[in-house]
Amino acid sequence: MTYGYRCAGCGPFDVALPMGRAGPERRCPHCGGTARRVFTAPSLTRPGHPLNRARDAQEASAHEPRVVTRVPEAPRRPAPAADPRHARLPRP
Repeated sequence: MTYGYRCAGCGPFDVALPMGRAGPERRCPHCGGTARRVFTAPSLTRPGHPLNRARDAQEASAHEPRVVTRVPEAPRRPAPAADPRHARLPRP
């Protein structure tokens, strides 16, 4: 679960914790001060939804762009079957 906290000096931040393990206060990861828990609307979307993954990738690319140093390799062909009977199977 993701829980929200607000530091008086640094502002809001989120912490991923097991369900029920969030306390009313937590240390701010930036300044070390005390941050109080804030309650927000629950996230009702599925975490693995393709739109969420695309949005997360877009947000990450703004601050952590992936640098390509070479052209990606072509996918490898599967190894030939070890069983000689496979060669006699009908082909489409």
